[in-house]
Amino acid sequence: MRILLATPLLALASGVHAHPGHGISEPWHWHASDTWGFLLVAALAALAIWLSRGE
Repeated sequence: MRILLATPLLALASGVHAHPGHGISEPWHWHASDTWGFLLVAALAALAIWLSRGE
């Protein structure tokens, strides 16, 4: 469970090394690949939760 909580926080922290527009101080912008990446992460998290439920 700690990994599931830590992963999004670490992903947010890596934004400081991105190209202009992805940092905190600049106006930000969005890429289509960002959307697919977030959807993939959400689907993998849902799958992990589904598979880890106790029966």
